[in-house]
Amino acid sequence: MIGAEKRRQLAPVRRPIDLDLRPVGFVLGLLLLIVAGFMLVCLVVDLIAQDGNARGFAAALLVTVFVAVNLILMTRFGSVQADIDRRQAFLLTASVWVTLCLFAALPFWLSSVDVSFTDSVFESMSGLTTTGATIMVGLDTAPSGLLLWRAMLNWLGGIGIVVLGIAILPMLSVGGMQIFRTESSDQSEKVLPRVAQIASATGVVYVSFTAVCAMLYIAGGMSTFDAICHAMTTLSAGGFANYDASFALFQNPTIEWTGTVFMIAAAMPFVLYIRFLRGDRQSVLRDSQVRWFFGILLTLWTIGATWLILHDGIPASVALRQTAFNMTSVLTGTGFATYDYTLWGPFLTTVIFFAMFCGGCSGSATGGIKMFRFAVLAAVVRSQAQRLIHPHGVFVPLINRRPVPDNVALSVMGFFFLFLLTFAIATVALSFMGLGFVTAASAAAAALANVGPGLGEMIGPAGNFKPLPDPAKWILTFVMLLGRLEIFTIVVLFTPRFWRN
Repeated sequence: MIGAEKRRQLAPVRRPIDLDLRPVGFVLGLLLLIVAGFMLVCLVVDLIAQDGNARGFAAALLVTVFVAVNLILMTRFGSVQADIDRRQAFLLTASVWVTLCLFAALPFWLSSVDVSFTDSVFESMSGLTTTGATIMVGLDTAPSGLLLWRAMLNWLGGIGIVVLGIAILPMLSVGGMQIFRTESSDQSEKVLPRVAQIASATGVVYVSFTAVCAMLYIAGGMSTFDAICHAMTTLSAGGFANYDASFALFQNPTIEWTGTVFMIAAAMPFVLYIRFLRGDRQSVLRDSQVRWFFGILLTLWTIGATWLILHDGIPASVALRQTAFNMTSVLTGTGFATYDYTLWGPFLTTVIFFAMFCGGCSGSATGGIKMFRFAVLAAVVRSQAQRLIHPHGVFVPLINRRPVPDNVALSVMGFFFLFLLTFAIATVALSFMGLGFVTAASAAAAALANVGPGLGEMIGPAGNFKPLPDPAKWILTFVMLLGRLEIFTIVVLFTPRFWRN
């Protein structure tokens, strides 16, 4: 028998965790200062509007600035020149969304509107992840600063996920995103300089599109304040509206078609806009995920409009407009609505349910599974079918006329499995809390795909998430985070190997 001393010698050595958190804390402090700057804008708006809500924003602003400054001061030494490695990037990605969500909840919690802490966190997570599911009622009479704050959360989350999808996730090889690494991300571990370059370019496009969208909304008949708020929530595919009735309040074809166009723009890869501006005019047409997106979108438009015309007898122009706006809103995960589409009948409701999962393109502001994964999966299935027909042939799955690496195909299939598993677990958990199957399944799908409204009377486009029990809201808050950060980014943090040296 081996003695105790010998067993101690053979036992693996447990080294302490060697993870420098200073760069993570430093970046968090800087981002909190940016959030505080947006809080200041909303505070000024509330003071001008005299809505009686300025005190809550002032308190939230002071707390956020205090924590941000202390984080920067405690972590500034050795963090400015430090490069963020893969482990720090994983940790930073998750901690940014969680930390910003908690501080973004303060204006709701401390506002003059009666919002609980659970509801505040749910609303802020929904805003920053651009999900658009809301617990707020009485939006028509809500303080102006709070409405602007909701729009700003969508807008900040939208640009954040664009930069994340273009620069960070490809470097981390999350869910097959490494297929875009050679095109949009630096292959070294020096993440921050590359992110800064990409952020500046995408930021210009993002701001420009938002401004154009706002001007067109104003030209269509919106007030300036409504136009600014809705432009921010349109380009971010966030879906927070200033009214309980969402876009149905306006009943304006010009506004609806403007929203449809810019929701589509939000679903395109922002890196393609940059290439287009640099002279690559064919990049959009060559991208397979763009073709997949428009193929699915036009199919949904055709199915919806045809059904409404033939089955419900709706005039063609009205059917096309309603279908185009609401189907685009669901597919892109924006969450706006001009009509309670659950009243269209079980067939279109079923189509809408499955459309929730799709999402837009990678590197866009949208959520969902993403079109490039469908393109990769279709290429792999096509290749496998060809191998079955010709066992001795060599068939390589292609996307954008380039071979799909094996690790990308495995990552995509792994993502599909985790996505469906998460959806199933969330649905069962919500059903355990007494929610009906339609409500539980659609809530899980809406949160995981960052869509916003679910189905049914309670959480459908004419409903609200406020009636849900608090434990259900916390589950959906976590599911929204999982969906926005592509699941793997969070799951990795719960593996022991990540924390080992």
